[in-house]
Amino acid sequence: MRFSKMHGIGNDYIYVDAVREDVIDPAALARAVSDRHTAIGGDGLILIGAPSVESKAHASMRIFNADGSEAQMCGNGIRCVTKFVVDRGICDENPLRIETGRGVLEMEWWVGSDGNVCDVEVDMGEPILGAAAIGVRWPGINGESQIVARPWTEAMWHDAIVGMVDARSTTGDTKWLKSCGVQPIATVVSMGNPHIIFWCDDVAKVPLESIGSAIERHAFFPERINVHFVQVLGRDELRMRTWERGSGITLACGTGASAVCVAGVLEGRCDRAVRIHLPGGELLLRWDESDGRVRMRGPAVHVFDGEWDEAKSRVMHVSQ
Repeated sequence: MRFSKMHGIGNDYIYVDAVREDVIDPAALARAVSDRHTAIGGDGLILIGAPSVESKAHASMRIFNADGSEAQMCGNGIRCVTKFVVDRGICDENPLRIETGRGVLEMEWWVGSDGNVCDVEVDMGEPILGAAAIGVRWPGINGESQIVARPWTEAMWHDAIVGMVDARSTTGDTKWLKSCGVQPIATVVSMGNPHIIFWCDDVAKVPLESIGSAIERHAFFPERINVHFVQVLGRDELRMRTWERGSGITLACGTGASAVCVAGVLEGRCDRAVRIHLPGGELLLRWDESDGRVRMRGPAVHVFDGEWDEAKSRVMHVSQ
């Protein structure tokens, strides 16, 4: 099976042309190829396929996290899908339309000095804010209500991590909240997949490796959730760290950055156009007031191509 490794500011996936390659069990394949010690290594698997006729898109994508679970959308991944489709001559329409689990999204792309796609702006669509539409069961919140700047107290943090030995030993229970300056509120936004946003003074001090898992699987979120801690640097500049549902800590999350932009505007913390710093790089976000849609711009980078031996679960060949 031929594959490509690509990344968007460090959010790396293994990409397979599902038109040319037969993928019988994508969940199992995602788990196998994502292992960073014994396989290709990545945050998951993305299958690039033909779109449905009714979608009128140019290509389609399916996303599988490193644990094999399927996601509806990946902002960094869709930029790389755009690069794959254009660079390989599958389609050179600009804007390009890609069918996703969130519907058909539109991409505007630019090429670099080598003639290949280097930068992509994604129309991420309108944010989803109603609790029921997001799939959240928040006590005291009806299905139509928004979960914006809702209380998330120290007691709620304690309840989230109780029973998780690693969390208790790593964080010293909830003492880390003060050292990080975590505010006692949370906002939930969906960009086709659900995100919870917490605000703090220093994202670097958050013990995300243990806290992320506790919140991802919290009882409020029956379908699990992506977890973000965000630090305000200015009205037009934020810094964030992410725990992704099904993948753990990642260097970047495009849908998460989009959700953070929306949350920041709703809470009056930032402007509608903002630069967001993630561990893997920067993304430019804007939530247009005219049409209510979020647009995200960032790079797409090809790392290498290769061949995967499915029978032996190993890489056979790699080329740049």
